[in-house]
Amino acid sequence: MSTLIEARDVHMAFGETPALRGAQFDAEPGEIVAVMGPSGSGKTTLLHCLAGILVPGEGEVLFDGRRIDRLNEHERSALRRERFGFVFQFGQLVPELTVEENVALPLLLGGARRGEALREARGWLERLGLGGLQRRRSGELSGGQAQRVALARGMINRPRVLFADEPTGSLDSLTGELVMDLLVAAAREHGTTVVLVTHEPRVAVYADREVVVRDGRVHALAAGPGRS
Repeated sequence: MSTLIEARDVHMAFGETPALRGAQFDAEPGEIVAVMGPSGSGKTTLLHCLAGILVPGEGEVLFDGRRIDRLNEHERSALRRERFGFVFQFGQLVPELTVEENVALPLLLGGARRGEALREARGWLERLGLGGLQRRRSGELSGGQAQRVALARGMINRPRVLFADEPTGSLDSLTGELVMDLLVAAAREHGTTVVLVTHEPRVAVYADREVVVRDGRVHALAAGPGRS
């Protein structure tokens, strides 16, 4: 299979502090890759470079054969909106919006009609066991419910790549397993590549393959149990 998303010899520093030192990364279409490492190792910085949130100081980042590190901010924003999905540790839902509006947000930002976007959002909520909660606000949800809402929002535009940064970090183990089961099932169904940042081995086992970031460099680990 061809590589879908790739980092080549990526360097990134914040002031005088290096975060990535020649990082290499690649993922194939439909592959789930766990990026592991201790706090401060550079794994989230790597994710942000792959997603076009940050532009590396040196090196190349490619998506579907295209250099995204050469795109301007407007072009990278469009790429994130149209081709990428995101799930973060604390969900990062918009508190002023209802649950269904939060889920529909990527479609609305992309110019979809409100009624159509909300219907699509309600379908995802039903699928993730959140039917009946569409009118609630984020403050009325449990942690597990909020993270499932974030997953629905991340998948609603059927992204080519889903970036998940510690998606179970704020959840208890049972709720975390539920969220990961749903995340993997949704990704498999739509052929979505997942870049999963975690420091938890129990989360990494859901991946096809694991890499570890140490001191800004990426090291390969053995294939996970999900990889054939």
